[in-house]
Amino acid sequence: AIVEAACWAHVRRKFFDLHQGHASPVAKEALERIAQLYGIEKEIRSRSPGERREVRQARSRPLLEAMHAWLKATMSKLSKKSELARAIHYSLERWPALMVFVEDGRVEMDNNAAERALRAVAIGRKNYLFAGSDAGGERAASIYSLLGSAKLNGIDPEAYIADVLRRIADHPIKRIEELLPWNLFPGAPAKVEAA
Repeated sequence: AIVEAACWAHVRRKFFDLHQGHASPVAKEALERIAQLYGIEKEIRSRSPGERREVRQARSRPLLEAMHAWLKATMSKLSKKSELARAIHYSLERWPALMVFVEDGRVEMDNNAAERALRAVAIGRKNYLFAGSDAGGERAASIYSLLGSAKLNGIDPEAYIADVLRRIADHPIKRIEELLPWNLFPGAPAKVEAA
């Protein structure tokens, strides 16, 4: 089953912008509350999912419950059309999805890592208009996925592609999965040197 997990960085950004633009004390308090959650996440980053869930239940959940009550109380005192009310509404509207990370230790508090990984897609968006055809776009997506997988496995993408190009002409098509990054460089070091 697919479960929506909302991003706390997006929530934080709305309050950050308000605090920067208007020195809002409410936005400042929201940022401080969110910072406490990020502090806990920093402490548990390398722990197992079970441990992360346990710490989140014990430490993050009470902070989140208090924040939820505070947001609702604050919202009741604001004009519905104010920027601050919109920021609070954004948070409250997504509250169940914002709480998912507390219940599942595998889930991150934000999607910053995924967005960083997709930055290349956003930067090159106009270039991708010239893939030539739908099939060309699908091939480009496959190559980008392979390069991203190489990076995630600690493999230098240039070295990976160079190695695949050296091998592919003589490689049997029925064993093509052997050329996937994690199979070609099992237990890869931080960086595989280009040949």
